[in-house]
Amino acid sequence: MKKILVAGALALALSGCASQQPEAPFTLTLAHINDTHSHFDPSDVPLTLDGRRVYTRLGGFPRLLSQANSLREQATLADQPLLFVHGGGAWQGSGYFQLNQGAMNADLLGRLGLDAMVLGDPEFALDNRRLAVFIDSVGVPVLAANLNTEREPVLQGAANLYPYVLYAFDGNDKERLASMEDAGRDPVVAVFGLVPEALGELGANTGGLRFEHEVETAQRTVDALRAQGVKHIVALTHLGLERDQRLASRVNGIDLIVGGRSESLLGDFASLGLGKQPPYAQQVTNPDGRAKTCVVQAGHFGQAMGRVSVTFSRDGRVTRCEGGNTLLADGEFYRDVRRADSHRLSAAEQQRLNEVVAADPRITVVAEDAELRRHIDEQYQPALNAAYGTVIGHVPATLSHGLPERDGSQSELAPLVAASQLYWVNTPEVRAVTGRRADLALVAASAVGTALEPGELKQGKVRQELLPGATPLSLVSVTGRDLAGLLLETINGALADDLRAAAFPYTAGLRYQFDETRKGAGFLRTLEVRQGAQWVRVDPNASYTVVMNADQASGKDGWHTLYQTQQVLTDRIDLARVNGRLTAFPVARLSKGQDGTQVHYINQPLNCGAGGVRCDTEVEAFIDYVQERRPLLSPLADTGITLNRW
Repeated sequence: MKKILVAGALALALSGCASQQPEAPFTLTLAHINDTHSHFDPSDVPLTLDGRRVYTRLGGFPRLLSQANSLREQATLADQPLLFVHGGGAWQGSGYFQLNQGAMNADLLGRLGLDAMVLGDPEFALDNRRLAVFIDSVGVPVLAANLNTEREPVLQGAANLYPYVLYAFDGNDKERLASMEDAGRDPVVAVFGLVPEALGELGANTGGLRFEHEVETAQRTVDALRAQGVKHIVALTHLGLERDQRLASRVNGIDLIVGGRSESLLGDFASLGLGKQPPYAQQVTNPDGRAKTCVVQAGHFGQAMGRVSVTFSRDGRVTRCEGGNTLLADGEFYRDVRRADSHRLSAAEQQRLNEVVAADPRITVVAEDAELRRHIDEQYQPALNAAYGTVIGHVPATLSHGLPERDGSQSELAPLVAASQLYWVNTPEVRAVTGRRADLALVAASAVGTALEPGELKQGKVRQELLPGATPLSLVSVTGRDLAGLLLETINGALADDLRAAAFPYTAGLRYQFDETRKGAGFLRTLEVRQGAQWVRVDPNASYTVVMNADQASGKDGWHTLYQTQQVLTDRIDLARVNGRLTAFPVARLSKGQDGTQVHYINQPLNCGAGGVRCDTEVEAFIDYVQERRPLLSPLADTGITLNRW
């Protein structure tokens, strides 16, 4: 039988079976997390405490479980209703996911004792078959009211995938209901889920799934639930804070939105060094001008847990909504991210910070659940340590990655990747093989796979997440004129269209100022190459040796100029290791074939799949650069890129 999860199907569900609900006011507490992204271990985070910068560890699933159990105990003692929910974004994000994909998430999420979770776009990162296995094995009701599975056989029969779930409460006693017919006079809370409606356009692995309109689905769902007699309705979404607020302003009848995706740590955490975001538990007026919807979200990586208390009037309207996010700390504080004994605070300093934390409701010290910690350490951590290898350096603060924004922010990682390539190809060992010296490096935004979080940086993080794909580095000569053309091509394309944003060029040894005159169009005001200690204007007729990865050197990701300049003749060299020995593979020219760009080598072709051949010189360059030049990996003082947006 076909299973359709759109809210239109709700109208068929038990219309006319509304129960007589109690008239007394009702207060519900929700504990919530979102965007945990497979961060099962705690995260190293720099904080400001008592006016000083210190490093501690926040979150991790054993600590989340301890906090959830503590809230459950408090609710039991007070005989108060409590739900624990997840706002989606559980997948991706760590080496654990790279190794275990959805399986470890299913195991550990099930151990948290969640009452519901919503699907987010990360959960569609693999394929529908593996998503179906996750849904059926996680042991937590998985919600997605606007997900239509009618044309996707793999998910059509997913028994644990619902548009909504119902919970009846008798004080702290909670019962999941099959329908409102079973409610009696106990207050009932409905929790429904919404996934991003744009997933059908953005997700490459969604198969026959269809994603229905968020606002329309939400209103139909609420109307159907109200018709059944449900007075208390929670939306569990993975849309982002802005779209949650929009949803609240366009839909009547949602009492609380528990969100995810934008990873918003709502509240003022500026004095702790984590910034200030919109207030927690904002209330947004519904389109009817009377009712209000409370909106909450709890940051990312399980570093914090939100707790919101909602009180309803006798007719089911929200009269009070309050709470906050609480950072979950391990209680150990260091002056350096490397956390060596020499970086420990003195006993007096430690005691002082413990007192500061105890007095601050935004942060608390929580011990890890010992059983869950042991389970992770025994079942999963050995494989992670084996796959990710040794520590090559430390990251003191998050290194971001993305396109330059209008506020001037840029990727902090891509310039470091470019710097590593320029450094490495100019080392004596590599120059002995190539016989050449590179003038500059170019890196496409697409070449960098992830941001880097504070803490240890292991080889496997670079190899499997930061620079995945085992891509060789290439050296190729480019004229100043073609270099300017390449930059204009990639910058204009990236700024014009989000789908071409991956082409954006980051640099080392080169700097430019680009003036945007309209969307997708602009000019290079300055273009300079570094020569010794000086910056010199690029000569259109001069030839420059450029290092980049082989994908970009072949014109992929919109770098078409490089393909065009190599169709007839090129002096390009690709670099790989053969039986451990660094080897240069000279290229004659490029052409187009049925499988895309074809690289024609002069002598022996480079076959990255052959035995004894390692093509990941891009990874090797970054690892060597960190170990030899920047073991404390921080952003470069100057990226060389200035964008003047129109």
